[in-house]
This record gives sequence, C-alpha cells and structure tokens, in this order.
Amino acid sequence: MKALARIFSALLLLMALGLAALWILPQPAPPVPPLTGTIDRIVIEKAARRMVVYRGAEALKTYRIALGSAPHGPKQRQGDGRTPEGSFTIDRKNADSAFHLSLGISYPSKADRARAKAGGYDAGGDIMIHGQPNSLPQDALVPYDWTAGCIAVSNPEIEEIFAAAEVGTQVEITP
Repeated sequence: MKALARIFSALLLLMALGLAALWILPQPAPPVPPLTGTIDRIVIEKAARRMVVYRGAEALKTYRIALGSAPHGPKQRQGDGRTPEGSFTIDRKNADSAFHLSLGISYPSKADRARAKAGGYDAGGDIMIHGQPNSLPQDALVPYDWTAGCIAVSNPEIEEIFAAAEVGTQVEITP
C-alpha cells in the first residue's frame, strides 16, 4: 500500500511539474485579427522592412514588406530599383493590376519631376503598394526585395489593406 501511495505521489508531482513547465514556457502570440474598417495613414519603414497601418494615432496592424531591388536611398529616376521616401497619398486603387491588387502612391511629386527635368532624366512613376505577381500561385510569396520600387506584401495582406485604404490615405515612407 505504501509503494502504491509513493507511485501515486510521484505521478502527481510529475504532472504538477509538467503543468508548471507549460505555464513557464513562452506561449506563441495569439494570431493578429484581420484588419477591419478604414485606415487613414500608412507608415513604411524601409530599413525595418515594415509597414504599419493606422487609424488616428492607433497602430492597427504591422506587415512585413519587400521593396525595390536597390532599396537604399530615395528613388531618383526611372529604373533605379529604389523605393521613394517622403510623404505621399494613395491616389488610385487598381483591382486589375499585374500584381494581386494595387494601391497607387502619388510619386513623383512636382519637386521630383522638376529635379528630373533639370537633370535630363525621367523621375519614374507607377509606385504601388501591391501583392504578389499574378503569374504566381495565390499563396506564393517572393522572399526578397524584388520590385521595381514598389512595396509588396502577401496577397491576403493586400486584400486587407486594399479594403481598408481609400484614395487620399496618407503614406509616409522613411529610410
């Protein structure tokens, strides 16, 4: 009888230690709920490869991004592979893009066009926040900086952002 009590006590101790270990071990973060409602500001941090969407002062959701193939420094001219830096707005929405949905960014500014004209080159344009190329499977994700200067997210992410952003949404792109 004493042996059975010792075994039972040992089992209880092991169970308690097991439960304690589960409680102490880091738990995975709960999944981030999908973005709902509208947003009024998008902040893109190029160096961190991060995009944060806001409603007022509240950061609603953060996304990992891919940038242009030469991401360091501001966009200067057509074909340089750089993503612009500065303050812009969403100036158009395209559901029939060559990429899975796209939100147009108001680059180039008047100052960008004037600089390019004075330098005798094209400032470039057609900078977008978009999903993955339509030629890829729906769940594919290009894992590196690959765009011509745009900001790319996954297809499910652009669906959320596309639904929440309106023409006129503020966009800030930092180095």
